[in-house]
Order: sequence, then C-alpha cells, then structure tokens
Amino acid sequence: MIIYHGSKKIINNPLYKGSNPSNDYGPAFYVTKDLESAKSWACKNNTIGIVSKYNIDNKVYSSLKVLDLTDKNKYSVLNWIAILMHFRTLDSHFVKNNEIVLNWLSKYYINVNDYDVIIGYRADDTYFRFPIRFISNDLAFEDLESVFKSGNLGVQLALISQKAIDSLKYVGDIECDDSFLGHYFSLVKDASNNFDILINKPRDPSKTYVLDLMRQEHE
Repeated sequence: MIIYHGSKKIINNPLYKGSNPSNDYGPAFYVTKDLESAKSWACKNNTIGIVSKYNIDNKVYSSLKVLDLTDKNKYSVLNWIAILMHFRTLDSHFVKNNEIVLNWLSKYYINVNDYDVIIGYRADDTYFRFPIRFISNDLAFEDLESVFKSGNLGVQLALISQKAIDSLKYVGDIECDDSFLGHYFSLVKDASNNFDILINKPRDPSKTYVLDLMRQEHE
C-alpha cells in the first residue's frame, strides 16, 4: 500500500507522536492514500511543498489494529465527532453552554489508544466550526457529513502507535507544481460556502438535530 504525507519538507523518518496533540485524532503521523490531497496539504500555506511517499507491506498492515471511522456499518459520524471533541481544545464558554450535549456525546467516544491506525475525515481548523454548530443544535445531523464531503479534503490515516510508524518504508518524494498553490483554500472555500447555505436555511422539520437525537434515546 502506498501512502503520502504533504509537508514543507521531506520526512523520511517520521516521529512517533510527533504532531500537535490537539490534532483530529491526537498526536500521530498523518498520511493519506490520495496523492492530490497530499499535494494540496503540502501547499497549504501558499508555498510549494513536497510530498513524502511511503510503502506499507500489506501483510504488515493486516497485522495492525485499524479503527476505520468511514465504515458506516460499524460507526457513525457521532463517533468521529466524539473523538474530535476529545482531542481538540474547546472554548470554555462553548463547553459551559453545551455541557449536557458534550456529556451525551462522550458515550460515542472510542479510545484511539487501543488502535494502531485511525481512518477518518480530515477536520481542518476551518472545518471545525461544522461539528461545533451541530453540537450547538444549529446544523442538522443529515447535513453534517455532507458538508464535510463537499469540501473534498479527503480521508486521512492517523498512525497512532510506534508499531504503525515502524511499518512505514520511505520510498521517495514527489514535488508539487504551481497548480496546487491555493488549491487547498479553494476546497475549504467550497465547503464553507455550502455550510453557509445550509446554516442560513430555515429549519427543516424532517431533519434531525442533536437535541432530537438525545430525546429519541430517552423515548
């Protein structure tokens, strides 16, 4: 399996838990199977970056414990949001105003430390306002996932454990061309525009909001 990491520099020796602990799935090495997504992230700050390329032997990968949050038969977007809320730094005012919802959501949390690899959506800082508005009962459950997909930031793999990091074999790097400058921000803009349209629409009584979900569980 070939995977990629977009950055400002070549990373031929990824560090275990070398990233920001407030990232989507905590401290991990974040990669993707999609080369274009990696190039977009490499040029995220409007400078030409580079993509590091790795190989993971399929037999080695099959020995890793993988939490695939994109598997709709096992998990829902609520599991993903609960993990996101666990690791992200939340404003104290927001926590105070939404304490009941956050406590309810916490039961959907899955301990990522029990896994080697986490597969799930990318939740860029700009995108973070989407689940925030869902928790605040402003964005419908049905619209939450669609707005993430509309931005097409892609799916990422978070390598959580040392075992997962050790399974990587650096096989080279790929330069990015000028066409990827600003590409990342255009994706974010598209998702933000779709979000603004959804959030400013009148409430659809046929859709489900977080307080509806909470009430349904108590019926």
